[in-house]
Amino acid sequence: MPAYNKSDLERRMHGAVEALKHDLQGLRTGRATVTLLDPVHVEVYGANMPLNQVATVSAPEPRMLSVQVWDKSNVGPVDKAIRSAGLGLNPIVDGQTLRLPIPDLTEERRKELAKLASQYAEKARVAARNVRRDGMDALKTDEKKHEISEDERKRHETEVQKLTDSTIAEIDAASHAKEKEILGK
Repeated sequence: MPAYNKSDLERRMHGAVEALKHDLQGLRTGRATVTLLDPVHVEVYGANMPLNQVATVSAPEPRMLSVQVWDKSNVGPVDKAIRSAGLGLNPIVDGQTLRLPIPDLTEERRKELAKLASQYAEKARVAARNVRRDGMDALKTDEKKHEISEDERKRHETEVQKLTDSTIAEIDAASHAKEKEILGK
């Protein structure tokens, strides 16, 4: 059975684009939204867990997020994870609740968010390239097993490269659109 599966590669590349779009949705331009904390992972119970698995996140005011931690012993790790996530948020601890005032968007803050958006895009590009590498490796394996010819391998490699190029173009478009939105241009 051939190792190369074009539909699986397309699904995985589409997944990289969708993950980027989800991450970019969390970058807001001054309004509080619960998706802002989606990239935050907390080291608790000996595992790295998403914030929404150890606390309830809400937006009680347009410029304030509230994080209600379920287990009192996790308040410190949640506070540390939010501070170190690179989102520019400084939690105010009040018992088991952390209040996060959303700072005004200064020019410096906008540049930080744009930089974070480009980091998310680079992570998505790397994921797409890894999928390409897996596809190319599968094609070489199929050729070694004599399941496909050299010409078929080269034709499929061209398809994989075109898929990768279109995926990276989609990632770049999403990234540039978000950076434009953040910088207000």
